[in-house]
Amino acid sequence: MIEIRLHGRGGQGGITAALMLIEAAFTEGKWGQKIPVYGGERRGAPVVAYLRIDDKPIRQTTAIYEPDWIVVLDEGLGEIVNVTSGLKEGGVAVMNDRRKPDEIDLGVKLSKVATVDATAISEELFGRRAIPITNTIMLGALSEATGLVKLDSLEEPIKSTFAGRMGERNFEAAKIGAKSVKWKDY
Repeated sequence: MIEIRLHGRGGQGGITAALMLIEAAFTEGKWGQKIPVYGGERRGAPVVAYLRIDDKPIRQTTAIYEPDWIVVLDEGLGEIVNVTSGLKEGGVAVMNDRRKPDEIDLGVKLSKVATVDATAISEELFGRRAIPITNTIMLGALSEATGLVKLDSLEEPIKSTFAGRMGERNFEAAKIGAKSVKWKDY
């Protein structure tokens, strides 16, 4: 079982990304679980989603305190939230970050660090926003860097979440995220 903690900001699409990732896993015959954690936070406030993906049924329903992987949708979150809290040694980090993977030091020995400048891609595709929409870009990056789900498996969940032209644009964003991600295996 892979346990993932996804960090984002309210309005950025983190909870939606978690749902689309789980739906993609289901299409590949995997089992998945999404547990969003948020309250009455305002737009821009930190939000977290916990995900579990496995090849067999998942019975555990608790929060994830020691994730195998983290996915960070906003480059600035690390300044206000400890995104690496409990991250297991040998884990994986997929981050919205302008830096190259070998420039990232999260204070724990990881097996893989992947980065993509999802903010810049979002601005190019969707225009400049106070809170850039990076969720589908990061899903594409996650798919390419880890192989957890195939990019093609994300197409239907993305297009069914966003109607019409917006679904097409968001799947294009995922494809660009997949092409743009850089990673380093340790």
